[in-house]
Amino acid sequence: MDTWSPMDVTVGFVGLTGIPQRRDRKGSHLCVDHQLPFPTLFHGQGFLLRHPLRLRRGRTSGQCHVVRCAGEPPLDKFHEECGVVGIWNVDHAAQVCYYALHALQHRGQEGAGMVVTDGKNLYETKGLGLVSEVFRDGNALSHGEEHKVVAALGHTRYSTAGEKSVKNVQPFTVQFQHGQVAIAHNGNLTNAGRLRRELERRGSIFTSSSDTEVILHLMATSVYAGASDDSNSVVRRVADALNRVEGAYSLGVMIRNQLVMARDPRGFRPLVLGRLGDGFVFSSETCSLDIVGAELMREVDPGEMVVVDAQGIRSQFPFPGLRRQACVFEHVYFARPSSVVFGRSVYLSRYRFGELLAQVDKVNADVVVPVPESGVPSALGYSKASGIPLQTGIIRSHYIGRTFIQPSQDMRDIGVKLKLATVRSVIEGKSLVVVDDSIVRGTTSRKIVRMLRENGAREVHFRIACPPIIGSCYYGVDTPDTEQLISHRLSLEETAKFIEADSLAFLPLEAMHDFLGAEASTFCDACFSGKYAIPPENDKLNSETSDL
Repeated sequence: MDTWSPMDVTVGFVGLTGIPQRRDRKGSHLCVDHQLPFPTLFHGQGFLLRHPLRLRRGRTSGQCHVVRCAGEPPLDKFHEECGVVGIWNVDHAAQVCYYALHALQHRGQEGAGMVVTDGKNLYETKGLGLVSEVFRDGNALSHGEEHKVVAALGHTRYSTAGEKSVKNVQPFTVQFQHGQVAIAHNGNLTNAGRLRRELERRGSIFTSSSDTEVILHLMATSVYAGASDDSNSVVRRVADALNRVEGAYSLGVMIRNQLVMARDPRGFRPLVLGRLGDGFVFSSETCSLDIVGAELMREVDPGEMVVVDAQGIRSQFPFPGLRRQACVFEHVYFARPSSVVFGRSVYLSRYRFGELLAQVDKVNADVVVPVPESGVPSALGYSKASGIPLQTGIIRSHYIGRTFIQPSQDMRDIGVKLKLATVRSVIEGKSLVVVDDSIVRGTTSRKIVRMLRENGAREVHFRIACPPIIGSCYYGVDTPDTEQLISHRLSLEETAKFIEADSLAFLPLEAMHDFLGAEASTFCDACFSGKYAIPPENDKLNSETSDL
């Protein structure tokens, strides 16, 4: 975990060796060791990205925090990549942001960060771990006591497969020509790889694998980059940069005296606006507003930029109007059940998915057993529609935390049992309908079936409250390659055999569309249908630079 204060450094130049150099205000060179995660430099644009380094005249110090888990098995759930929070003109803004991030912990558990402003400077804290771990010693929160904090920008992150490093944790704080800028982003830019190469050819140096950094470089090279030092120039830079990107984003950009929140024209990822006292709270989900006592005002519309500063709050639509493509998987798995996402209750959606699944699938069984936690609302709906009683036959441990992955299969199976435990008195000798939200690879489902059989289940009928997942997501979700999705590779019967269930059934896509009604065409269901609103660029670099 690292904490930064404003650095007395301006941009120097890139030497012949390609190693960035800096000059302090007295003219001394500050050379950054090329083996360390050196700050980003865009030559000639006054662009500096801070990373875990301490710069002093003539030398550097610091360290790179990288966590890798050798032998870690592929994920068997889709994972939402980020949660974003923006706070403006709220008393104890840092503390409010902290609790709002807590409410979004389900959207990212690998890292968290916060930037606060006192109207003069930005102060950044971020690190790897849960929100409570990153801010355990009150580092960022102490800024609220040392300075009169007027705003905050927060972020939780679930890292993509591979490197898990603090350098990818947001918000990113950079130094432009006229001042500091912080950015936090939930989504994925489908043209990030191409833009990155174009920027590199023009002199940009990237230090993270995040496509959010592409947005920062676009802002630095914007036609408005040479504008006077005023907040309007930042708004214009943000709009100019976002007009060049494609894909999904709900993001926040903050300077010392202004907060800008924006959502992409198709509205893939959620973003809401609430009021708290005389100030405003933005969040990826309404559950954050509930936690901090803010009143929900409305969603930030697709293609909308909301600007908040001392002059008040105002809205603009600087992007071309497009049909909304809200991510339907928010209602299947990602969002917290207590949230209202895209104008719909997440809990009621999942409950209704379970009802519809029971209506199209008849099976004789003794008890309905939900897979906790995300399978519970759908299992309740299934039980109501089928008349089969629901029992808690699987218990999830809330205290296990994160564990190292062991090399042997036996040890990995024990890891699953630590997280999920069966209630033998409920399942022994019974025919079970096991309801889960989704199947990605099928490996966890198979372990659950085996565990139930080991504890005496007579039959295990697996029921999934969403359609089969046949395609990867390119709009802000960490997903396996398409070839690794079990429903892409195998038929229904083959999938049932793989997970060792007596039978398997999914919610038909047509039933989901019927539930969504007239809004069905405004939801993205590409992972189920294979129909992408923005065709992904066939570009390996794009997948490597995504930070969702």
